[in-house]
Amino acid sequence: MNTSTTQHFAGPDLEAIREAHRRISPHIEHTPVMISEALDEMAGAVLYFKCENLQLSGSFKIRGAANAVFSLSEAEAARGVVTHSSGNHGAALALAAKMRGVRAWIVVPRNAPKVKVRAVQAYRGEVIFCEPTLEARETAAAEILRRTGAVMIHPYDDDRIIAGQGTAALELLEEIPDLDVICAPVSGGGLLSGTAIAAKSMRPEILVIGCEPANADDAARSLASGQIEPAATTVTIADGLRATLAPRTFAILRACVDRIALVSEEEIVQAMQLIAEHLRCRVEPSGAVAASAALHRQLGAEGLKIGVILSGGNLDPEAIPTQPGKDLTQRTQRATEESGW
Repeated sequence: MNTSTTQHFAGPDLEAIREAHRRISPHIEHTPVMISEALDEMAGAVLYFKCENLQLSGSFKIRGAANAVFSLSEAEAARGVVTHSSGNHGAALALAAKMRGVRAWIVVPRNAPKVKVRAVQAYRGEVIFCEPTLEARETAAAEILRRTGAVMIHPYDDDRIIAGQGTAALELLEEIPDLDVICAPVSGGGLLSGTAIAAKSMRPEILVIGCEPANADDAARSLASGQIEPAATTVTIADGLRATLAPRTFAILRACVDRIALVSEEEIVQAMQLIAEHLRCRVEPSGAVAASAALHRQLGAEGLKIGVILSGGNLDPEAIPTQPGKDLTQRTQRATEESGW
């Protein structure tokens, strides 16, 4: 059954995102923007890859987690934090909690990728396994809340999380202010919500495009129908993009996102391989989805400047890439030399 959504959520504004950036900057990486002429040629556009796969904890998730944890009062922090997560948010929250010196309980489905479970444990998060259903996750998290009094930090249905995730787009647009398009993957919608708010506030004419697997297309269906649609029952290699939108993120996406682009499983794998070859970066399937949409010309943005958020890199080691990418500064330097400045 479809879930009708009539509530309105304004979400954080640009100043909240800037405040989040000031709060978390001492604790996270300012990730590089990478380029590749070969990938530009494939896309028929100029691509700027924001490499959140190189971020602390291996994904953009540390941005929202750090903003939420460092926003807590001393009394709240002393109680610890809890969340349910398939991996990246859990690892990020565990790391943010470790940074602040507080406990973190992370409810994880039994079928979560081992690399992500190991990351949670490496950051001293206390892992509680549950069955791989949303009901099981929420029930386990509620029991921990009842038992410990910890503060719930939802993976995406939280303005502090959304503001933190929006700092990736903030950094990208401060570095490349004339982007025509910015694209990010969408699952629960926290990253895409923050990206859209930051991008539309800084550059109102920019196109904001969410990207998701065709096998997990609930965001596309939700925006098309005007109400939150249930998750697809099909399987996707992009395991981090299986969550459904919350009323909060759905409202923000309806207001600020121009459209959703869908990519196939084969296209996701191809994008991972191309990024490894040409940028010398390892990205997880979920992290390659936005790049896949650009590289396979699903954005309708040929000839434009496209910002792509590579959202994560947590996967087991694979073949070492053979060709290096170039940092944005090399393109800037080359353009300066050619112009005679």
